[in-house]
Amino acid sequence: MNNRLAILAGARTPQAKAFGALADVTAVELSVHATRAALAKAKLTPEQIDEVIIGNVAGPPDSANVARVIALAAGVPHDRIAHTVNRNCASGMEAIVGGWQAIQSGRAKLVVAGGTESMSKIPMLVSEKTKAKLMLAARAKGLWARGLAYARLRPADLKPVLGVELGLTDPSCGLNMGETAEILAAEFSISREEQDAFAVESHRRAVTATQRCFMSGEIAPFTVAGTELKFDVGPRAKQSMEQLAKLRPIFRRDGSVTAGNSCPLTDGATSLVLCAEEQVAELNRDGGGHTEPLGFVTDYAIAGCDPRRMGLGPVFATAKLLERTGLSLSDFQLIEINEAFAAQVLACQRAFESAKFARDYLGRNTALGRIDPERSNVNGGAIAIGHPVGTSGARLVLTLLRALQERGLQRGLATLCVGGGQGFAMLVETQ
Repeated sequence: MNNRLAILAGARTPQAKAFGALADVTAVELSVHATRAALAKAKLTPEQIDEVIIGNVAGPPDSANVARVIALAAGVPHDRIAHTVNRNCASGMEAIVGGWQAIQSGRAKLVVAGGTESMSKIPMLVSEKTKAKLMLAARAKGLWARGLAYARLRPADLKPVLGVELGLTDPSCGLNMGETAEILAAEFSISREEQDAFAVESHRRAVTATQRCFMSGEIAPFTVAGTELKFDVGPRAKQSMEQLAKLRPIFRRDGSVTAGNSCPLTDGATSLVLCAEEQVAELNRDGGGHTEPLGFVTDYAIAGCDPRRMGLGPVFATAKLLERTGLSLSDFQLIEINEAFAAQVLACQRAFESAKFARDYLGRNTALGRIDPERSNVNGGAIAIGHPVGTSGARLVLTLLRALQERGLQRGLATLCVGGGQGFAMLVETQ
């Protein structure tokens, strides 16, 4: 990209574990709420938006091209355009890049980009065998014929196929995401205790960030059934090593990855308002827009990797970003790395520091560098806050820019692994 992308403002919903506080809220409703809140922060109206790009993975069956449904429901005029993007866990970040491309090409001046996911509403399916029987019943003529068709159903036919389980299993390697984390835990000799300690610290940081009202600066409270949600539901103030030690491994009987040291299935949405850097001054002259943007996206990189080791995606993507920019890992003052699993983040940390990994997989003679835990995920991460898969890429960028601003810092790295074996890394700056 030739010019920096300005992020005028951003907002998100509270995030809640799937089948919990936001279970009855659709992906459309979540994103409409975040979009309206982001526009209000940017001092813009829906009528001023040229394009809407939303990341989403599950694809609500009743809202094809969910971004278009969101745009219209948020009040964006029908003569503006919208489309949905899916790069699995990096969909929210892909939406930002899509907005940048639309602005650079001259197709749009003001773009809403972000992500939304209701993992609660991922459908339950039926087997192909059951589907065939139900189709016969639906096509049967007359009550008697229809009754005979339904009589062919057996109890086993009523067992649902969980769409969320299918979605979290990679068809190319046959492993679900948790099983890939177990591979990394074994490969990098990461103990159960290390993973649990990482999870406890994620909760501690997220709770602290909530208590000092940092998270309130990006969360737009959401009312459900008369109850106002002001905060993320996931962070636990009293999370302890003792509690986590009681949990059984869920992906391998002799494994170390548990529900406690993994991110939960989550519902939530994030929206950002984007424009070209030079557009900011024009907006201010016209009496609208934010006086000072949250920050700027300067560069990004996307990399592919072995789907069985998909959790290492941030290492591969960051290596490409460093090569493109000439920066080193130490040049980033804060880092947000999505916590899909504690084992996955810890594996990335070790791979970043490994000269052997750099030689074997990155074509480098030296290690990429060290990720200082005190500069990484300083306000907690997805293990505590949650990971609505289509949303997290945008949420990481929003949280990172706000954390940089709070500390008077300039440069940050947002990165995450991607189911299927990819990584995404984005360079952001506040000045």
